[in-house]
Amino acid sequence: MERTPVLDSTSVKSMGYDPNGLILEVEYASGRIYDYEEVPVEVVEALCKAESIGSFLAKNIKFKYEYTEVK
Repeated sequence: MERTPVLDSTSVKSMGYDPNGLILEVEYASGRIYDYEEVPVEVVEALCKAESIGSFLAKNIKFKYEYTEVK
């Protein structure tokens, strides 16, 4: 999946989204990459508008959606 760099976050390096599969892919600053499953487009839109990407992920995505570590 193609990811877009996240320039204003210290915890997230890049993100990508597949609207057909509802998969949010997040590359953290540590280099680890996770695919979060069944994430609605509305949640991803809110994530992109969030004041803090890392805080939004922690509060609204990290432990609410199934995930797979890609790398």
